[in-house]
Amino acid sequence: MARTISEKRRVFRSMHESGCFVLPNPWDTGSARLLAHLGFEALATTSSGYAWTTGRADYSVTRDDVLQHLTVLAAAVDVPVNADFESGFATEPEEVARHVTMAVATGVAALSIEDRDVRKPAGLYDTALAVERVRAARAAIDAASEPGSAALLVGRTEGLLNDPRAVTPAIDRLVALAAAGADCLYAPGVTKKDDIAAMVRAVAPKPLNVLVLRPETTLDEFRDLGVRRVSVGGALARVAWGAMLAAAQSMKSGSFAALASAASGKTLNETFRTFAP
Repeated sequence: MARTISEKRRVFRSMHESGCFVLPNPWDTGSARLLAHLGFEALATTSSGYAWTTGRADYSVTRDDVLQHLTVLAAAVDVPVNADFESGFATEPEEVARHVTMAVATGVAALSIEDRDVRKPAGLYDTALAVERVRAARAAIDAASEPGSAALLVGRTEGLLNDPRAVTPAIDRLVALAAAGADCLYAPGVTKKDDIAAMVRAVAPKPLNVLVLRPETTLDEFRDLGVRRVSVGGALARVAWGAMLAAAQSMKSGSFAALASAASGKTLNETFRTFAP
């Protein structure tokens, strides 16, 4: 029997209580179902990966586009889905809250709110406003959820993507977002082990999500640092796009050799047949 939305949320929340798990990022229904079939216990959407499927750049899709995408993915798999909800598609806390309520209604088990001000190149909201936005998101989630099964809120700062050296400001921002009600904290861009360990300590006992930017780092190493969950953002989508681009460029030059590395159509059909109603 398929899990209910409340069950998915309770399962996902329990996954954050101990250990370290991989949270891969599908970009469409097929990739989500394939990852679920492989045994991943939860998934996370990727704003960039989804935008590319529509032929648009990251941060170019609309709120309604994303809400529809979340609705489809949350219903497509029987595992919890964590939503990349960008900056909430609004500036003012009241509007963020309204949009978060819409996102919760899609059936996702969690969602993230960034402090990126998309109106400005590489801009971030100041700490006070970033905190109020997360506090508003927290209130909206709680108001829209059944007791004991609220969607998990991820507080996210984008500062390290602008300046990888700004670790201390990023940590300070995460601590403030945690105090505002974020259940899990996330600062994409952190790479050094000492910095990751410092982040873990700063937000404890709340869990930290780390984005993989150095592929040589193993899951065991992240676990030893105290990281609770590890995601890859748009990387899996870029792997797929990279393989397609390489094959297409090879075809253009007259060679079809790259097609030999394609996944088996039989295997894909058998995999997706298990999801048929």
